[in-house]
Amino acid sequence: MEAHPGRSGIVALPDGRDAFAARALLADAAERTLDARYYMWHNDMSGSLLFSALRRAADRGVQVRLLLDDNNTAGLDPVLAALDAHPNIAVRLFNPFRVRRWRLLGYLTDFKRLNRRMHNKSFTADGQATIIGGRNVGDEYFDAGQGGAPWFVDLDVLAIGPVVSDVSRDFDRYWASASSIPAARVLPRATATSIAGVAADAARAEHHPGAAAYREALARSSFVRDLLAHRLTFDWAGTQMLSDDPAKGLGRAPEDALLWHRLKQILAAPMHELRLVSPYFVPGSAGVEALAVIARQGVKVAVLTNALEATDVAVVHAGYAKRRKALLAAGITLFELKRGSSGARKRVGWTGRSGSGSSGSSLHAKTFAVDRSRVFVGSFNFDPRSARLNTEMGFVIDSAALADALAQRFAHEVPARAYQVGLGDTGQLHWIDRHDGGEVVREEEPGTGVWRRFAVALLSVLPIEWLL
Repeated sequence: MEAHPGRSGIVALPDGRDAFAARALLADAAERTLDARYYMWHNDMSGSLLFSALRRAADRGVQVRLLLDDNNTAGLDPVLAALDAHPNIAVRLFNPFRVRRWRLLGYLTDFKRLNRRMHNKSFTADGQATIIGGRNVGDEYFDAGQGGAPWFVDLDVLAIGPVVSDVSRDFDRYWASASSIPAARVLPRATATSIAGVAADAARAEHHPGAAAYREALARSSFVRDLLAHRLTFDWAGTQMLSDDPAKGLGRAPEDALLWHRLKQILAAPMHELRLVSPYFVPGSAGVEALAVIARQGVKVAVLTNALEATDVAVVHAGYAKRRKALLAAGITLFELKRGSSGARKRVGWTGRSGSGSSGSSLHAKTFAVDRSRVFVGSFNFDPRSARLNTEMGFVIDSAALADALAQRFAHEVPARAYQVGLGDTGQLHWIDRHDGGEVVREEEPGTGVWRRFAVALLSVLPIEWLL
């Protein structure tokens, strides 16, 4: 690091298994502290393995802090209480539900607070290395298991250098925020019996044949071998962390303390091209106009989001669908990622590496590249919820290599892996489906039935865009 003053070392993690291995290996290497915060942490195979990694670190004296948004912790109370009972582990919940079993009642009685969630994702060891990006913790994010859910095309980055201190300080302010409540004040107290039960469940998960096969696959990864041998090649780049003020979780953050405020300043600067990737792209009328202004200045703007057949949240697609014609009329290029075809084993690799994947993949990465010189990677979706309701974070990385790799994907891989949306002379949308060297123009949204299209059309006219 001495040879790169002021710069941080960045390694992109487009592959789910590499992303899991990086977290597990950081946990096993930690000597003093381990700070993890996530919007979602499933107690499936990969989630259980990472919970075990936290416990192992704590057993050898590492001080572990786990901050989870409480929106997706249903069924996890015994596990979290058992972790919190460990003398070296502290668990806090962001905007927790007071009624644990009937959470819908919480939304009915405390909607204004509970509608605001912590969407940040970071995993930091010893204040020396951190992982941030789009991934939550669960099998679908790490190419693990066979749960039947879509596998996600996603992107994290592993970072070392000065930006890690920024992430650590940001974790501290979230940990101390008024929205982060100690688990002991919310969860039923762990007993010796419940702790033993959680430990037995974790042991069964670790010794399951699927977990063994997954670990064997990780061992074959060239990334894992390079990481263990300390021969990773870092991209040394000026890296700036952006993060919402945690007071946003209670609706108390000033405008200039919002990540979106900073991103708008960055997005206003493109001179030549903007390549934007967002699974839940809901620009709203103001976003359409902002992108249109950029396009009118001669900047080439291209957006990749999920096709209706690939999205896991159809109601969010409705908020995007109503803006497509205006975006296209402004000269913005729209691509919609196809649902992975049967038997496909390759995904879009956002950084020049193709990740292994399964059929039924869905876009989950949140990134954009400006003028092939700067890249944003983080948790921020380009939608009203990320801008105004949820807390978010990410890195702006001054890396021509990463930015050019994203632009190259748009040029060479995206046209074959996504439908290009077009606007006909009569004002009707169509979808260009390119494969095997040919093109098919589809007049209806591909891979969808009439009832799904009708539902999206109906949702698009409801006044719910601010919630999306």
